[in-house]
Amino acid sequence: MRFFSKITVLFNACFLVAVVFWYLEKQPHEGSGTQVMPLPWLEGTFVILGYTAIIVNVLFLLLAFIFYSFKTNIKIPRWIIIFNVIIFCCQVYFHFFLK
Repeated sequence: MRFFSKITVLFNACFLVAVVFWYLEKQPHEGSGTQVMPLPWLEGTFVILGYTAIIVNVLFLLLAFIFYSFKTNIKIPRWIIIFNVIIFCCQVYFHFFLK
């Protein structure tokens, strides 16, 4: 569960980067010279990992809820669970209400 929590934080960080890329693409461009170096493969990787982060986050939060409801001692820092809950709320808003 500790390894899965670290993977979930990584996916959620990719989600935040994907949202930044999405926001930057929505901004009007005045010229093509504003971009220093186009990296479509890097942007695509972040977008794919970021958009699948909601699935990984749901699985992690479900497992954390199950373990905590059965009083199983898992050694996950509380800040990771709080971070994942906050990012999950942002993901639900982004995927279902914003787009």
